Amino acid sequence: MTERIQKRIAASGLMSRRAAEEAIASGRVTVNGRTARLGESAEEDDVIRVDGKELPSAAKSLYILLNKPRGYVTTLHDEKGRRDVTQLLRGVEARVYPVGRLDMDSEGLLLLTNDGAFANRLMHPSHEVEKCYETWVEGADLDTALNVLRGPLELDGYRLHAAEVELAERLPGGARLYITIHEGRNRQVRRMCELAGLRVTRLRRIREGSLELGDLPTGRWRFLSEEEVRRLED
Repeated sequence: MTERIQKRIAASGLMSRRAAEEAIASGRVTVNGRTARLGESAEEDDVIRVDGKELPSAAKSLYILLNKPRGYVTTLHDEKGRRDVTQLLRGVEARVYPVGRLDMDSEGLLLLTNDGAFANRLMHPSHEVEKCYETWVEGADLDTALNVLRGPLELDGYRLHAAEVELAERLPGGARLYITIHEGRNRQVRRMCELAGLRVTRLRRIREGSLELGDLPTGRWRFLSEEEVRRLED
């Protein structure tokens, strides 16, 4: 069976599909000793090497849902030595990496996988996966802030899609909101709230696309079902 070389590399878990394409374009990949060209395919028994090292056997694709607690970073190589989310995945021996980000002070639904093609599809801007955040905020003029949040907003010169903002409950000095966005810009919900004059005191992602966090305890994880993976890919 023939398959694109970059797909074979991504399936091995060595790097993402995009990184594999860059490696091929820069001449770092060989097939049976010959320098590979971008767009080429390889047979199942062909020997693929990246930087002179033979490609590891394709790893079983893993899809994990983690309820991330506060205090963990989603970068796997943190220069400050902070705890990263993979330390919570006891029993998972394969190398997996987060799909997207949740900042250290945020919590909730986080996907991890070793399937580079799957991760790239979900993170690509054209996919526009809806993400819903349960958001606790403080601010004096809540009604005005809600109108701002529901209106046209711009971050870094980029015009955002209109967010869906639901008032869950009013609290002393603030409120609990459900904010659904379509992009995944850096600290987007927090920055949107700042533009509206609100300060976020707690932020928890509870849904991504068709996938819901549900009652999974904080700091615990589970594998996704085949049906859940299929729905996310649709």
